[in-house]
Amino acid sequence: MEKNHRTHTVSSDEMTGIQALERNAPSRPMTYGQCEKIEFEYTRHGTLTLIGNFQVTTGELIAPTIGPTRTEADFASHIEQTVATDPKASWIFVVDNLNIHCSETLVRKVAQACGIEQPLGKKGVRGVLKSVASRQAFLSEKSHRNRFVYTPKHSSWLNQIETIFGMIMRKVIRRGSFTSVKDLRDKLLNFIAYFNRVFAKPFQWTYTGRPLRAKPAA
Repeated sequence: MEKNHRTHTVSSDEMTGIQALERNAPSRPMTYGQCEKIEFEYTRHGTLTLIGNFQVTTGELIAPTIGPTRTEADFASHIEQTVATDPKASWIFVVDNLNIHCSETLVRKVAQACGIEQPLGKKGVRGVLKSVASRQAFLSEKSHRNRFVYTPKHSSWLNQIETIFGMIMRKVIRRGSFTSVKDLRDKLLNFIAYFNRVFAKPFQWTYTGRPLRAKPAA
C-alpha cells in the first residue's frame, strides 16, 4: 500500500456574533480635508458565526463554515467537512482550549474518520470521553491521522487565524452595510475567495523568543 505523505496544518477558530447591520443612510466618501463619514444609525438583521481555517503552509482560507450558531455539533461538522476536502491526507488542527474543541461529538467523529475502534467510554464516567483532559489527550495523540494541537491556556492569540479574523473585521464588517444575514454571508464568502486569490501567503514570523526591552530614555 502506498503511504500517504500529505499533511495539512490548519489554524481553526470561530468568529462569533458577526452582526448584519444595515446603515440607515449611505456613507459619505472621503473628501479633501475630511475623512469618510459612516452613518451611525442602523437596522439589525441578525448575526452569524464564521468558523475559519487558515492553512499555515499556503496562507489560504479553506472550507469555511458560516451559520447562526457555534455549538459542539457545528464545530465537529466543520472539521468533518474540512477533512472531506482531502480525506486521504493527514490533518493537524491548531485550536484553543474552548470546550467544543474537545467535545464528545468531535472525539467520535475523529475516531470514525481515523478507523479507531477502541471503546471510547462514557462522558463523565470512564475512558477517553471521561473528562476534558482525557478527550484532549485522545484528540492530540500523534499517532492519529487527524489530530489537534491546543494552544497554551490564555494564549489563544498565538493561533494564526486570529490575525485573519482581524483583517475580516477591518475590511468587511466594521464599515459594511448588510441588508440581511444572507447578504452578510455572501460578502464574507466573496472576501474569502478574494483573499485566497490576492493576499494568501504563509506568515513569516520574525519574533525570536527573546523578551522585548523598552528603549532607554534619551
